[in-house]
Amino acid sequence: MDKKKVVAPLVCHGHSRPVVDLFYSPITPDGFFLVSASKDSTPMLRNGETGDWIGTFQGHKGAVWSCCLDKHALRAASASADFSAKLWDALSGDELHSFEHKHIVRACAFSEDTHLLLTGGVEKFLRIFDLNRLDASPREVENSPGSVRTLAWLHSDQTILSTCTDMGGVRLWDVRTGKIFRTLETKSSVTSAEVSQDGRYITTADGSTVKFWDANHFGLVKSYNMPCIVESASLEPKYGNKFVAGGEDMWVRVFDFHTGAEVGCNKGHHGPVHCVRFSPGGESYASGSEDGTIRIWQTGPLTHNEQDASSNGPTQNVKDTADDVTQQIESVHIGEEKNEGSEKATDAE
Repeated sequence: MDKKKVVAPLVCHGHSRPVVDLFYSPITPDGFFLVSASKDSTPMLRNGETGDWIGTFQGHKGAVWSCCLDKHALRAASASADFSAKLWDALSGDELHSFEHKHIVRACAFSEDTHLLLTGGVEKFLRIFDLNRLDASPREVENSPGSVRTLAWLHSDQTILSTCTDMGGVRLWDVRTGKIFRTLETKSSVTSAEVSQDGRYITTADGSTVKFWDANHFGLVKSYNMPCIVESASLEPKYGNKFVAGGEDMWVRVFDFHTGAEVGCNKGHHGPVHCVRFSPGGESYASGSEDGTIRIWQTGPLTHNEQDASSNGPTQNVKDTADDVTQQIESVHIGEEKNEGSEKATDAE
């Protein structure tokens, strides 16, 4: 590690208050994009590779807690303390619709098919809006046990993942029934939950722990103690051999997925790190901080040892863990179908 050349990050200025959420689009014919949420009320869109500013979405009147792009990077969504979630045209920056809520909205997520927008927040409701009928009333999913912190879709939009600000655990909801069918137990509140690009893993940060869960059978695959309280973690999407985490100590650390050993430490932020995310190709990762900046760090080339170690990727671990899990949920066939699709995709690569 000492022999590796330290590369300075790309520093993205523009936000006047803390950056609290980051989201990368998948790779599109026009490249990939990064959208950021900040307490300054103005989400920003950037070129994901260079960090160059593309535009600012203007219209919120309160802190923006969450942001996302659809898979084509044509629309953006944001969740705000002004009691609204907004849908934006990512090409023009125009506001397409404002979905009014009765309290602070903390999280939003586009469905994989891009037809639905999921929101949640202090109201303890999950709402699903039909983006083909913007004026229609949303579907309201059964009360969340606590104030919603993060949301994600998985299993081809048949499952919803949610975490709460005031209690531990990751809750998995069956979209068809609107009921919680499984809770992944954690000691502390989960501040970050990410579904891996291939759909195999759920990466969570709770307290000073980063955990990796089998996204199809829901067993705990890995759990690593961190040097400080971490607010966010992200798994490298291409090889699955490393992950990044950031938190209270202002540093962005890189860890080996298989051993949990720290293999890199990036210093530069002047405030706690609130969010970290890998780019869709894994060549870089971004961090957002209390200091109002976004920093994009280069991953660096793989060594021969790393390439050999990651040739199987984390896939083998999933299989090993799956064998140990005896209790399966009724709808686990959903996950298995998704898993088969992921394996085919991996083979295709």
